Amino acid sequence: QVQLVESGGGLVQPGGSLRLSCAASGTVVSLSAMGWYRQAAGKQREWVAGISTWGSPNYADSVKGRFTIFRDNAKITMYLQMNSLKPEDSAVYYCKLETPRGIVYWGTGTLVTVSS
Repeated sequence: QVQLVESGGGLVQPGGSLRLSCAASGTVVSLSAMGWYRQAAGKQREWVAGISTWGSPNYADSVKGRFTIFRDNAKITMYLQMNSLKPEDSAVYYCKLETPRGIVYWGTGTLVTVSS
């Protein structure tokens, strides 16, 4: 069983930064790909960034160059460093994990609001 808990969301002004964390529990975590998704009000959930077991990152075009995803397998935690935030980045951000067998787990989300 895997549990994911996000933290680090909040209110930030445009141009500001936030770092989201996703703390995971479960022995399979270090073997699993992980990622961040977001869902803005009235919109579908969208993929933001992903990171492989060995740390190879990928980003949606909308965040490339501004967001950085990384993981600490020793702490079983994944992070999303968000810089140069824009109002359109406002959303609930979710952590996702997919085990080597294809089982998917989601966190409960953390709210990011970018507003002046």
